[in-house]
Parts: sequence; structure tokens; C-alpha cells
Amino acid sequence: MALLAPLHLLVRTLPDVERFELASQMRRASKSVPANIAEGYGKKRSAKEFKLYLGHALGSANEMVVHLEIAVAIGYVTQDEAQTLIDGSEIVAKQLYRLIQAWRDFATG
Repeated sequence: MALLAPLHLLVRTLPDVERFELASQMRRASKSVPANIAEGYGKKRSAKEFKLYLGHALGSANEMVVHLEIAVAIGYVTQDEAQTLIDGSEIVAKQLYRLIQAWRDFATG
């Protein structure tokens, strides 16, 4: 959640031509991470089901890194402007990966 506001501020600096493309994808991916975690936790009837949602969140976190790297490569933002968000997205991805590996079914403890 801490990455949402700074990411949305950065997205506002992208050119109008990217409003419905890269900017939209970045906004959706950033919102998808916490939304998938919350939805999966709400439906945690099994470890397998919750891990599926965590996997979607992990994919969105990795997607954010790529979108930020694209924005840098195209010259829309500087590496310095994107790096904190890239680092944060990579941390979230690592945390999600570890959670997926460690999560057990509630019924089995």
C-alpha cells in the first residue's frame, strides 16, 4: 500500500499519449497487489486457494518493475525517479514469494 501514492504521483508525469496505455497499466498493476492479497485472504478456505491469489499479487509486483523499467528506457522518467519504486516493488515481490512458500493450510496448522 505504501507504494500506491508515490507511484500514482509518478504516473501523472507521463505524457498524455501514455494515459491509456503505460500509465493505466501501472495504476492497475499497483492496485492489483494489495487487492489480490486482500481477496485471497478473505477466501482462504485452503492454502492452495490463498497461494493462487498471492501468486497473482506477485505477478503484479513483478509487472510493476517492468513497467517502471520501460518508463525509464523510453525516457519518460529518470532512473532516480523510478528506483525507489522499483526497489519497493522488488521487496514486495520477495516477501510475497516467501509467503507463498511458507503458507500452510489453516486446518493443518
